[in-house]
Amino acid sequence: MAADDLAALEASVRSLLDEHTRVEQELADPAVHASPGRARALTRRYAELDRVARVWARIRTLDEDLAAARELADDPDFAVELAELEAEAERERPALADELRELLVPKDPDDGRDAIIEIRAGEGGEESALFAGDLARMYMRWAAARGWSAEILDETRSELGGAKDLTLALKSSSGGVYGLVKFEGGVHRVQRVPVTESAGRIHTSAAGVLVFPEADAPEEVELAEADLRIDVFRSSGPGGQSVNTTDSAVRITHLPTGITASCQNEKSQLQNREAALRMLRARILAARAEEAAAEESAKRRSQVRTVDRSERIRTYNFPENRVTDHRTGYKAHNLDQVLDGRLDEVIASLTAAERAERLEDIG
Repeated sequence: MAADDLAALEASVRSLLDEHTRVEQELADPAVHASPGRARALTRRYAELDRVARVWARIRTLDEDLAAARELADDPDFAVELAELEAEAERERPALADELRELLVPKDPDDGRDAIIEIRAGEGGEESALFAGDLARMYMRWAAARGWSAEILDETRSELGGAKDLTLALKSSSGGVYGLVKFEGGVHRVQRVPVTESAGRIHTSAAGVLVFPEADAPEEVELAEADLRIDVFRSSGPGGQSVNTTDSAVRITHLPTGITASCQNEKSQLQNREAALRMLRARILAARAEEAAAEESAKRRSQVRTVDRSERIRTYNFPENRVTDHRTGYKAHNLDQVLDGRLDEVIASLTAAERAERLEDIG
């Protein structure tokens, strides 16, 4: 690594190293851990900064060892060591520099959070609901393969067992869920012969997916009781039939913003209220992030809010066993595997595209 490159990187990394020290000191303060949300956010940030610190420390160690060896190179015993250190540095430096530059690329501050996914059936009737159910299973299998936990917060099933709408929470003890799941926001289109089709014709339908970063703790998004309107009603099943004879379903409206969330999945009104509040916090957190980005004239990856077949991000073609992501041009004939939860290759194409876009933005 050239001296000029080292100096340029040092200028960029110095503020992060200072932040690393500050965050480490905060985490050592027992008072911080009285707030689980604050402690979790700091822990997540420390992990990100610690990667920068470790890579930078290795770069500096290589350079310092080389400098010391060169000062003693006149001694034959140290001449051999110098040659070994130079070879070691030549091997490691390019990879370390690339890793450090990668770590210095600005990231979405919400990437380290857990995520809440909402899946809604769109055009296509029962077939769309069945496909929405397929998407939910795909995400749950993907989560299991990555060691994440998956929890259904709310769902409304269709007559044939599909999902009219379904809300799923994905969590990981190591964080980073939203940074991967956020790419799923948009319209997903399916082409296949529906189970309801007697003539064997291929139909096209769609389901919409919305992704929100989840708040680290309830206190992160304060919801004053006076700002909430809470309505209760009876849960409904397929075809609108009543499931419960009590008013256990809950709909909560945040009056200042008009944002709403509802839940009817549990038999307990209290459990439904807590789940609805969890979804409401995630939606408010996402709305705040969008407002902040707009104020800074930043470009955030948008999510399609309507479920129109023409506004698609990905197509699942069953006759050809093909999955196509229209944002990156990714295409593979392994649809059966993707629906079984093997989403990593598709997501990798999207993270690579985002990384390239961010690198271009910073020149």
